[in-house]
Amino acid sequence: MAQGLNPPGSDPRPILLLSNGHGEDLSGALIGQALQQRGLAVEALPLVGHGRAYSQAGILVRGRTREYSTGGLGYTSLLGRITEVVQGQILYLLSRVLLLLRIARRYRLILVVGDVIPVMAAWLSGRPTATYLVAYSSHYEGKLRLPWPCTPCLRQRRTVAIYSRDALTAADLTGQLQRPVHFLGNPFFDGALSPSEPLQGTPQQRLGLLPGSRLPEALHNLELMLRVLERLPEPLRPAQRLGLHAALVGKLTPQEVAPLASRLGWKLQLEGDERCCLQRGPLLLQLEWGRFAAVVQQCDLLLSMTGTAAEQCVGLGKPVLQLVGDGPQFTENFAEAQRRLLGPGVFCADAQPGSDTQLEATAALLEQLLERLLQEPLWRSKLRQLGRERIGSGGGAVRMAADLHTHLDG
Repeated sequence: MAQGLNPPGSDPRPILLLSNGHGEDLSGALIGQALQQRGLAVEALPLVGHGRAYSQAGILVRGRTREYSTGGLGYTSLLGRITEVVQGQILYLLSRVLLLLRIARRYRLILVVGDVIPVMAAWLSGRPTATYLVAYSSHYEGKLRLPWPCTPCLRQRRTVAIYSRDALTAADLTGQLQRPVHFLGNPFFDGALSPSEPLQGTPQQRLGLLPGSRLPEALHNLELMLRVLERLPEPLRPAQRLGLHAALVGKLTPQEVAPLASRLGWKLQLEGDERCCLQRGPLLLQLEWGRFAAVVQQCDLLLSMTGTAAEQCVGLGKPVLQLVGDGPQFTENFAEAQRRLLGPGVFCADAQPGSDTQLEATAALLEQLLERLLQEPLWRSKLRQLGRERIGSGGGAVRMAADLHTHLDG
């Protein structure tokens, strides 16, 4: 039996999900739901943000939570680091870790979803731990160099299971740590596979816009995307030729979008109680709230300024066109690292972020990729194969929950 664990029937204590980011919360919530379906009690302690994915999944979130403008991604730039200090994010993180240390003994197992920060916090708690290293991949450099003190924490006996985000990383870390590391799929991918209703219209092709989930960055990203659409060649502008769909988070309301659209020459049009669109000449952009799965499943190409969402698209075998912005998340460094992680299905125009050159080059590359999708049917098959290699198949949350249950059973 794994050290410190008892069979499910003899230990009623819950499992604690410990995560540090929006995508990590999503994965944690999906694993948590799968654990609940096995009759196990689950609670969550997000180290960054409110942990809305947990709340939406009906999982109790511990402590008073806060959300900051960098979304925990201040490390991507010097300005981001300074912003985190000024806003008090470092002190908030320490307060969350202290909360963990106070309540750790209430839990049978801590499941880490993230990177070195929750790994180290779980180690400090002294509790049995399982770890899903969603933030690290050997695809970045060919050989993964885990930050200190990740390696000694993962080698300890209290770590009962380790999961990676791809097969290459599992093989690499199995050798480095001298213990089994498993790739069972990525739970965050499951969220892109949910059933969806058809998008409006019957165009020849569809383009999806993914401006992100964090405000105010998502609003700035949407502005850049609208400026790209304005530069599309005339043949692509009619709605019958190219359907345009923007997957927006609830916080990016029509009231937030309307002033931006007006300033750029777009008109916000309401279509009943639940739908609205932006129009500029023949360009018609459908705004989609709560329809992320429909957008990524039904669009041929995704214009993206996201992290987890781009990974979900690659898993679906869809090409992703990056548009680098000012951050704090989607910076040049983040985009370049994402291309190494996700491979040749991710594209980006090489130009200064926000410049006319970048926007024009992105529009031109967008046209080329849509044409390639029409002219090269085998490319779609190659993209699907790439998705299986980099992301895996669906059902990762269920497989991970089943494996964790075997450790609980001993």
